[in-house]
Amino acid sequence: MTRTVYVNGEYLPETEAKVSIFDRGFVMGDAVYEVTAVVGGKLLDFAGHEARLARSLNEIEIENPFAEGELLAIHRELLAKNELVDGGIYLQVTRGNPGDRDFVFPDPAVVKPTVVLYTQLKPGVLQSPTGINGIRVISVPEMRWHRRDIKTVQLLYPSMAKMMAKKAGVDDAWFVEDGFVTEGSSNNTYIVKDGAIITRPLSQDLLHGITRAALLRYANEAQIKIIERPFTIAEAQAADEAFLTSASAFVTPVIEVDGAAIGAGTPGPIAKRLREIYIDEALKAGI
Repeated sequence: MTRTVYVNGEYLPETEAKVSIFDRGFVMGDAVYEVTAVVGGKLLDFAGHEARLARSLNEIEIENPFAEGELLAIHRELLAKNELVDGGIYLQVTRGNPGDRDFVFPDPAVVKPTVVLYTQLKPGVLQSPTGINGIRVISVPEMRWHRRDIKTVQLLYPSMAKMMAKKAGVDDAWFVEDGFVTEGSSNNTYIVKDGAIITRPLSQDLLHGITRAALLRYANEAQIKIIERPFTIAEAQAADEAFLTSASAFVTPVIEVDGAAIGAGTPGPIAKRLREIYIDEALKAGI
């Protein structure tokens, strides 16, 4: 089945979708993106993703191209046209096509943003083996720019980190800066010690995860202690449990860091409980 995608106001077969070679998203990486999970035909945490998109656009001075309610309508139309049950919807907004390559931003009154959305199929996403059995990670030096709170498409180094992990025979990588873990290659990171969740506080050093916000809210409601502070790789290796969160991975246990087993080397009870709570609550609130 050929996917129907959305490009600048049109719904098109993916084989007919085109973006200019001069588009700044292609030439400069001048763009932001979001990914909204879909489970059982429902959009999870959509309002959070919509709000973060608006923030990212504002931070890099791209005009928000969506009128109120428009973005949700596009998501719903793509769900219907592609009959998507489990997976996600990828959204990208670039600064547009100025007609040639130039470092200077084009006049926003003349050059309008380029908007692209498409669906991604992930059947049985709730039964993901990594989500159930946990993953192994390595640490790599943090080498990204210092506005990681903006969800830009500048993903070369995270992609390189994923490949470092793959070459090391593990699943993912955690970035380390000044001795402390910032986040994973595409996720927020946590450890559990003596029943408390420890995770880095929000700042420009890490992405303000939508799943992170929801998960911490649910954990607080479940009366699980939360400590927001940086932690080291050594602390992670000595922790009782570790896990990560993202829109596509939900809550995923981490069972090994740099070759050292975390706790018993199997998903811990708090990570498993939080995964169950997050999925249950997110599905209840899904639209």
